[in-house]
Amino acid sequence: MTTRPWTRRTGIAAFALAAVVTMAGPAGAATVPSTTMTAAASTATTTAAPAVTAADVDYDTWQKDCQAVMDQALPYVQQRIANAAPGEKQAIVLDIDNTTLETDFGFSYPQPANKPVLEVAEYAQEHGVSLFFVTARPGIIASVTEYNLKHVGYEVSGLYARGLGDLFRDVAEYKTAQRVDVESQGYTIIANIGNSATDLSGGHAEKTFKLPDYDGQLS
Repeated sequence: MTTRPWTRRTGIAAFALAAVVTMAGPAGAATVPSTTMTAAASTATTTAAPAVTAADVDYDTWQKDCQAVMDQALPYVQQRIANAAPGEKQAIVLDIDNTTLETDFGFSYPQPANKPVLEVAEYAQEHGVSLFFVTARPGIIASVTEYNLKHVGYEVSGLYARGLGDLFRDVAEYKTAQRVDVESQGYTIIANIGNSATDLSGGHAEKTFKLPDYDGQLS
């Protein structure tokens, strides 16, 4: 794989700009994972600590760190699916930027899937698990975001993006509320996957898996 240096660029802003242009245009146109417990005693979080500082992180390092976490997630998901209760509706909730899609490692549209996460998602969706995506992206680009997710291989059972009323809401609170909504539809959230603490805090998931954000430097 070609190494791509990690550049701190405005990935989400660039995506939003490209998405708005798309909608407006004419038709046709080597770290060992560790497991810690969250505030909820029954919820474990699997995370990978980076071996280098954020300024030194390149694409291959990021992929290796992501793979380390997903190597823990896949056997858990496999076991949890195998042990599903009769009639149980299982779901996984995922963040988007630098979780399900590559955002800060060069910009393109559609954005590529984060392959280690896609592999786990594909196993889950092939075994009847619904995928819900919760993002802090604004609702104005929800349709192109959903297209992007489907284009790279994710089956989207639901996509939550921030409406006007959510723009000044605490991100962790907003994301927790969306998981509550998923549960209200009768789903058991067997896993919640993201790269920021705000993606994972607040409970309402049996287990959480944190991808690297290098001390908050990766959006």
